[in-house]
Amino acid sequence: MAQIENIVTSGTFSLDGETHNVDNNVYIVGDEQNVLVIDPAHDVEKVREAIGGRNVSAILLTHGHDDHISEVIKLRELVDAPVLIHKDDQMLWDATHPDEKPDGHINDGDTFTIAGVTLTALHTPGHSPGCVVFHAPDLEGGVLFSGDTMFNGGPGATGRSYSDFDVIIESIKNKIFPLPEHTKVLTGHGDFTVIGDEKPHLDEWIKRGH
Repeated sequence: MAQIENIVTSGTFSLDGETHNVDNNVYIVGDEQNVLVIDPAHDVEKVREAIGGRNVSAILLTHGHDDHISEVIKLRELVDAPVLIHKDDQMLWDATHPDEKPDGHINDGDTFTIAGVTLTALHTPGHSPGCVVFHAPDLEGGVLFSGDTMFNGGPGATGRSYSDFDVIIESIKNKIFPLPEHTKVLTGHGDFTVIGDEKPHLDEWIKRGH
């Protein structure tokens, strides 16, 4: 039976000439034999230790900001798994890994099956052009890995290059909020939330703006 493991790693996020200290949520999904890894940030050894001797089917990236992708090449070498990202974040990938390429691209509607459960990728631009989330309705009662598209308390930040507040609001409204309200939202940073807890606050977020 598939389970979710959450590893919290610490490091920095840099864009537009600014650098911030951040804690990231890394997720390992699968069973005792096979797993998927989502956003293996910062501490590759900590992630590698959590994987143990299990086979990694793929390394999935919710988007291309450097705090989420800086260690993926090292992890790819350690576990021999393909790294996948949405093509619209290729410029962010290139800024961090100019001499390396991802192994493939994630498209809206792509599915990834591990240990009997399926994760469906939904393209949710706004925080970055290539942001995706992964919906797994049969995993632990219904889970959404939201990356930095939506957090506990609002949308991901949009006041930086390649981001757009109106676009992220449309992504949340059209791709995330139609999902079952009981769906647990596992975010790229901070505490989890539930779709039904966030949905009533959409108008507040719009009024608040960036």
